[in-house]
Amino acid sequence: MFIGIDHGTTAMRFAALFPDGNVLKLEIPRIEAAVMTQSHLLSSIEAAFGISSSDIHLMAVTYSMGDGIKDIEDIRAVENRGVKSIEGAGKKTGGGGLVFDSIRLSGIPAVVIPGIHEGSDTDPRLNIFSHSTSPEKIGIAYHAFALGFTDFVLSDISSNTVTVAVANGKLIGAIDACIFAPGLQHGPLDVQALRDVDAGKMSANEAFVNSGVLKRTSFSDRHELIKAAEGGDSQALLALDSVALFAAMEIAGMQLLMKDYGSAGEVIIEGSVGEVPEVVKKIEAHLGIRAHVLDRWSAAIGCAEIARDIHSGSGEILGLKVNFKKK
Repeated sequence: MFIGIDHGTTAMRFAALFPDGNVLKLEIPRIEAAVMTQSHLLSSIEAAFGISSSDIHLMAVTYSMGDGIKDIEDIRAVENRGVKSIEGAGKKTGGGGLVFDSIRLSGIPAVVIPGIHEGSDTDPRLNIFSHSTSPEKIGIAYHAFALGFTDFVLSDISSNTVTVAVANGKLIGAIDACIFAPGLQHGPLDVQALRDVDAGKMSANEAFVNSGVLKRTSFSDRHELIKAAEGGDSQALLALDSVALFAAMEIAGMQLLMKDYGSAGEVIIEGSVGEVPEVVKKIEAHLGIRAHVLDRWSAAIGCAEIARDIHSGSGEILGLKVNFKKK
């Protein structure tokens, strides 16, 4: 069987894909993963899926931004967990690092999925940005590909908003959370944020993780926001409308890129906010389309499908070269 791991913003998600197509799931909050021992983590995986480590043919792992590698690599050959640095954009808990290191030391066969960045073999015009998307979005995109989509724009909307384009079954580019559309918590730095950083009131990373739509509300998290929106709260509805508007604009921008590859692409939405029906309806109305909605397990399942197909001999995943040989 095969396991895919989603290094999510708030939790580590594990999906086990069995030969009969059955999928089992395990979610561990990142703050809990951060204090686990290697043996505790592995025993938790074995217990949740009813397996032993020897039953795992291959794992596909995501970690942080994945900007230190451009191909899919054997975990044993990757330096610094496949990243240039853990400093920069995002919240750090240590949970992802413990999971990565535990798997590498376990001896279980595993590959590391890269992110898309300035060194990637994607549309070079987008390489003006050093980083475009983290590896778990590759997992989501591959799950969509496994479902039969070959030309699509995928927008993952949750704590942040990241949009990826796939043309003819190959990744051609992405727009990361710190570039354009805000999510609930993260977003690009506006003029006031730049002033606050220059004045020493906060770091650039602190500004990034507090530039989502929640900053203009009294709500502390997604659960409070969505509950208030369901009750008709005007502040909450405006926040979700804002997320939908910017996500639609970002999708439209990536569809413009897709046209250079001969297709506008299907629109796929994923993420804890992307699953909210009213958000989907707003995006569909803005773009005049019907979107396909995937759930929050798509990244982990897609990574498990990547592991399965690499084990079966695939030398390329969505245009990413695979550097892995079965032992």
